Amino acid sequence: MHVWDAIQAKRAIRQFRAEPLSSEHIERILNAGRRSQSSKNSQPWHFIAVQDKGRRAKLAATGAGMGHVAGCALCVVIVVPTENERTLWHFFDSGQSAAYMQLAAAEIGIGSCLGTIYEPDNAAEILGIPAGFQTRLVISFGYPADQEAAGRPLQAGGRRVFADVVHWETW
Repeated sequence: MHVWDAIQAKRAIRQFRAEPLSSEHIERILNAGRRSQSSKNSQPWHFIAVQDKGRRAKLAATGAGMGHVAGCALCVVIVVPTENERTLWHFFDSGQSAAYMQLAAAEIGIGSCLGTIYEPDNAAEILGIPAGFQTRLVISFGYPADQEAAGRPLQAGGRRVFADVVHWETW
């Protein structure tokens, strides 16, 4: 799959088949995140790869609408340093690593969905995250329950039109 095809076909997948991911696929996804660019090459992230069903269920309870985390084969929690003068960049960089992981997954037929952790202290306890670090982002991965729908490009109504988003030279 070409990158542009992956971008056009990428959609949030919330329903997964009850099938584990291969270790090769998991490493590929995590390496994509590890290799993403970051501000000043700071690479502020740590990834916690969670496959245990019970732990995923506990994580799903730390945010709204995160049932996909409980039902996936793998979730990846992105952890960055606690708040400091680089916090905005850390979250921006985390978003880039998340996008790289999701596109790498799409290329090999694995669906994904972002989730927001609303109870970071609870998540830190569940995952044993040490002091000095925080998390707000989790990504679920798995083979889509509906493989055909997962690969179909989004309809035109799914995104704002180009002219509403892009401004040339000035607003």
